[in-house]
Amino acid sequence: MSKQQAISPGKNFFAGGFGGVCLVFAGHPLDTIKVRIQTMAVPGPGETPLYRGTFDCFKQTLGKEGVRGLYKGMAAPIIGVTPMFAVCFFGFGLGKKLQQKTPDDVLTYRQLFAAGMLSGVFTTAIMAPGERIKCLLQIQAATGEVKYAGPMDCVKQLYKESGIKGIYRGTALTLMRDVPASGMYFMTYEWLKHLLTPEGKSPNELSVPSVLFAGGMAGIFNWAVAIPADVLKSRFQTAPEGKYPNGFRDVLRELLREEGMASLYKGFTAVMLRAFPANAACFLGFEVAMKFLNWAAPSL
Repeated sequence: MSKQQAISPGKNFFAGGFGGVCLVFAGHPLDTIKVRIQTMAVPGPGETPLYRGTFDCFKQTLGKEGVRGLYKGMAAPIIGVTPMFAVCFFGFGLGKKLQQKTPDDVLTYRQLFAAGMLSGVFTTAIMAPGERIKCLLQIQAATGEVKYAGPMDCVKQLYKESGIKGIYRGTALTLMRDVPASGMYFMTYEWLKHLLTPEGKSPNELSVPSVLFAGGMAGIFNWAVAIPADVLKSRFQTAPEGKYPNGFRDVLRELLREEGMASLYKGFTAVMLRAFPANAACFLGFEVAMKFLNWAAPSL
């Protein structure tokens, strides 16, 4: 494996933030579809489900709400995404640095996984409320009951109803999803970068298609780990107050009882369709921004 780059918090902040914005623009439409499929009501006997699958949900959303419907709730992740991905990439860099005895130490894949897990802990503080607001706005558009005028109105109403606890509802599930998934995310990216680097070259000189492939596959591996906890989180965060008094254990019991083990992979198609392009865009944005920052401010 190649040498680890010395971390630059300033560069990681800006490059990570730019990568995150690229991710949201590329992936939000399929994120909307994913949340709507995960949270739709179970049809009664003889009733047809609201959506027959990913493509039916996409078609219905486009037909009823137009392209704007696919970008519902995007303001919350855009506002949260710049600091979140900045903190995420900074957390990964810090996790690597903490495990190095000298700046030239080459880390094992297990150590890279641990560094990625640290980044998941760092991002949850921003991720949990952003996810809660996003999910509530996405499902209200699907049900037609308009309770929130927008992200800020949603925050105000949640705070009024349940205080700060209401805004951070689902934090434990966000941690359960993001800590192992972030470990897999960064480890996979570093592994594929190393694999795709020609002999005698640096991973920092990878071609655009190679960066896109490594970033896209990192997204796939990330979500393969994250999706069961993500289904539980979406259900829990959008449920009426008091529906699940014992938290995610109640959600898990209900899902397994009513819909079986397959319910933990609800929205799988939408997740995987989104994961590749969104994360390819994220890592390409990050690498491009890092190159620009290294050129513009080499001493930063």
